[in-house]
Parts: sequence; structure tokens; C-alpha cells
Amino acid sequence: MRPIWKGAISFGLVHIPVKLYAATESRDVKFRHLHAACGTPIRYQKRCPTCQAEVAQEDIVRAYEVEPARFVVVRDEDLAALPELSPRVIEITEFVGLPEIDPVFFDRTYFLEPAQGGVRAYALLRRAMLEANRVALARVAIRSREHLAAVRVYQRRVLVMETMYWPDEIRGWQGLEGVEAEPILAEPEVRMAQVLVEHLAAPFDPGRYVDRTREALMRLVRARVEGREVVEAPPPPVAPVADLLEALRQSVRLAETGRGPAGPPPGPS
Repeated sequence: MRPIWKGAISFGLVHIPVKLYAATESRDVKFRHLHAACGTPIRYQKRCPTCQAEVAQEDIVRAYEVEPARFVVVRDEDLAALPELSPRVIEITEFVGLPEIDPVFFDRTYFLEPAQGGVRAYALLRRAMLEANRVALARVAIRSREHLAAVRVYQRRVLVMETMYWPDEIRGWQGLEGVEAEPILAEPEVRMAQVLVEHLAAPFDPGRYVDRTREALMRLVRARVEGREVVEAPPPPVAPVADLLEALRQSVRLAETGRGPAGPPPGPS
């Protein structure tokens, strides 16, 4: 694995250099879209419907939509003027019990590896959290965005960091119909439901669960490959030599028109 971030865990006066690795990966089956007539992959262009033209990346600006069809443009210099985030630091603010954090707050999981000089302090933090049965709440900046995060011990060996949603990003459930209803339940029904729960109770074994849809799709793909039911995209069209030469001539004429008479070619750098 390659680290996606390098920095340090900071708590009190302790500074632990670490590397960050993605702990999860999506195994979703990804499809490409082809033109049914010829098998060529479809291209998706950035096009302005008002100007009826394709737009180059350098002509695109970011904006925040304050209301339908009204935007505030946010430039690079605006982002640079925002309050500076702590660079490359996982700043621990407090330690809490893991059961206090509802799983709805968790977003993505990352492995933390001690970098050079950090092994002893890394082991010390790991043992302290294990014996206290607590996890660390922290702030960290990744890709120019500040995250709330939890640092915890995974399988008693490795520290992991869970990026978390901010409280105002968690939607309220109030207003969902039927969830607050308290219908009268017969005791035999309750006991039977409890018996069923106990009958299906088991230790969590993630190895027992597989994505059956993905496995079925991959069996289908392998069968089609073995049956030679494969669509091959045609090679990209090559412009005729005459057209290519004419395009080059026009490019030279445009360059001369825009910059005046061409000077001598630059010498070697």
C-alpha cells in the first residue's frame, strides 16, 4: 500500500509521526457505456448549454448556489484566505468511550502506521487507549478540508482513524411516520420475538458475508469472456494525411497572425 497522507498525531506534548493508508476499498462492479452501434466507449463532455460549446477546464470556475440560478463565485485566492488549518496534524482534543459515538457519525476508515522515530510513542498511545477502553476525538485537515475524526485501536494492534460527519451533517429522523408509535403488543408476541432474536444470535463473523450480486455479475462476465462474447472497440479514427497537413498549415498561419513574423527557432536549452 502507498500512504495517502503523512503527518503526526498530537496530544499534549506528545508528537507521533504517522502515515495514513486507506483501510477500505469499494469492490463495486463498474460499467462503461458503449455506443451500441459500434462498441465505442461514450465520452462525457463539459458543455455549456447557453453557449452551445464545449468548455475547457481552465474556463470553469467554482461557485456556491445561494438559490436557484444565483451563484457566488469562489476563487482560489478566496480559499487561500480562509482560516489556516493545522497542516499534517491529527490533533487529539479528548478521549471518550467508543459506545458514546453512534456509528452514524463514521465516514471512512484509515490505517495509521508509525513513521520513523514514532514506534515507541505509537505503542504507548495504543496501550493507554486499550487499558482505558477509550478512543480519541481529533481534528485533522485532509485535502484542504477539516474533518472531525476518531482514533481507536483496531484488533488490538493497529491504530485506525475514522473520519466523521460533523453534527450538523446528521439528518434528524423526527417526522418519519410510524417510528414513534407505541402500539399495544401482546406478551406472547414479545416473547416469541425475543426467542427468535436469541435463536439467530451469533458472534460477528464478517467472513460469512459476501456480495452475492457482485459474484453473480462476475460469473456472468467470465462466462461471456469464455464464450468469446466480447465487444472490441474500434481503433480511433486517423485523420487523412492531406487533412492533417492542411490543419498544420492553418495552425502555423494562425500562430503567425497572432504573434507577428516568426523569429528564428530557439536554441537548445
